[in-house]
Amino acid sequence: MFPSLESPNQEISDGPITYIPYSDGYDNGIKWFVDDINDITEKFNTFGPATLSSILGDLAARGQPVTCVVYGLHMCWVKELALSRGILSVLYWPQPATVLGIYYHYFHDYHDLITSHRDNPSFVVNLPHLAPLKICDLPSFFTNFTNEVHNSILKMTKLTIESALRPGKIGDKSLVLINTFEELESEALKSIEEVEILPIGPDIPSLFENTKEKTESMGSDLFQTDSKNYMEWLSTKQNSSVVYVSFGSVSSMSKKQMEEMQCGLKASGHPYLWVVRKNNREEEVVLDEGHDSMVVQWCNQVQVLSHPSIGCFVTHCGWNSTLESLAYGIPMVAVPQWTDQDTNARMVVEWGTGVRAEVNKEGVLKREVLESCLETVMGNGECGIKIRQNAKVWEEKAKMAVRGGSSDHNFKVFLEKTTRV
Repeated sequence: MFPSLESPNQEISDGPITYIPYSDGYDNGIKWFVDDINDITEKFNTFGPATLSSILGDLAARGQPVTCVVYGLHMCWVKELALSRGILSVLYWPQPATVLGIYYHYFHDYHDLITSHRDNPSFVVNLPHLAPLKICDLPSFFTNFTNEVHNSILKMTKLTIESALRPGKIGDKSLVLINTFEELESEALKSIEEVEILPIGPDIPSLFENTKEKTESMGSDLFQTDSKNYMEWLSTKQNSSVVYVSFGSVSSMSKKQMEEMQCGLKASGHPYLWVVRKNNREEEVVLDEGHDSMVVQWCNQVQVLSHPSIGCFVTHCGWNSTLESLAYGIPMVAVPQWTDQDTNARMVVEWGTGVRAEVNKEGVLKREVLESCLETVMGNGECGIKIRQNAKVWEEKAKMAVRGGSSDHNFKVFLEKTTRV
C-alpha cells in the first residue's frame, strides 16, 4: 500500500492519525482494462475481509478497539464484517448525491425504464427529487452492457448500496457520508428516504484553513508529481490567463485526441498547463512546450487550481476534479469520459460554472470545438462573464460549508453518533 516504506507492513503516524497498510490482493497496483476484472473482484473480496478482520483484531488486542469503520465504494462486505464484531460501519460515498440517487432508483423502480431506452440518448428520465436527466446524462454503466468491466463495476456498486442501506447499529436508518454539501445538492439529498445522508464536503484539506498559504501538503497525489517547476511557471503568467488540462488518473487519450487537443489549445491563444501521464504518452505525438505551454506527467492539482493564474480547467469531470474546481472558483470546460462523469458534466452546466464540449461520433473532441469552448468561458462575452461570476459564488458557498457551515455541522453530528456507540 505504501511502496516507499521499508516494509510493506510498516505503519506510519501523523499526529492522532495512524495509517495501516491494507491489502486488496493487488499490492503492486491494478492495471484497469488490462488485468482480468473477475480476478480483481475475486481477490478483492477475498483479501479485503481477511485483512480488515486482522486489523480490527490487532487493534483490539492493543487496547484500541475500533468503534466505527468508514468504508468506500465497492467494499460491500464491510458492513457484515463490522456487524459481526458489534462495530458501527458507515459508507463514504465519493460521488455526488445526484449519482447516488440515480443508482438507487435504477436498482429499484427504474431499471426497466432506463434499460429499455438505453439506445435513445435524448430520452428524458424523471427520478424522485432529481432534475430531469437524459439517458446520455446517466452513468455510462447503464448503457454499455457489452463491456465486462462496466458490468462488474455496476454489480459491485449495487451490492455496496444494498449493503449500506441495511439497518445498522444506529436506529432504523443507516448512515452515509457523502462528498458534497447541502447548498450544492439540496434536493438530491432527499432522493433516498431509507438512509440518513450527511454531506461533509468538499473534502479538500486546504479549504478548512482560513489562509491563502499554499503548501505541498494541499490535497493528495496518486502519482509522484513532475519535477518541473510548474508552480514557478504559473507565477510568470497573468491572473486568470492559463488553461489547465487534466483527465485524471484513469482516462487515456488516443493519438488523434492528443493532436486535436494540442491544436485547440494553441489556437485559443492562452498559455496552458497540460497533464499527460507517463502511461498515456504517445511516441508519435510531439507535445510542444515553450514560453506559453508546459506539459507535465503529474502535478498537485489543488495547488494548481488555487493559483491565481488559472482561468479555466479542461476536465474529464471526475467528481474530485469537479469539486476542486468549484471550490476554487475555476470555470470548467467539461469533457466527460465514462462512469459518473456525464452526470457531473450535466451538473456543471446546470450550476452555470462551465460548458460541455461535445465530441464527434468517434468520441474525439475536435480542435475547433475546444477553441470555441475556451473562448466562451474565458472571453469577454456575456456568457463568459456570467460563468466566471457563478464560479466565484459557488467558491464562496463551498468554503462557507466547511468553515463552520453545513458540512462542518454534519461532520460534528457524525462524530457525536460514533462516540455514542
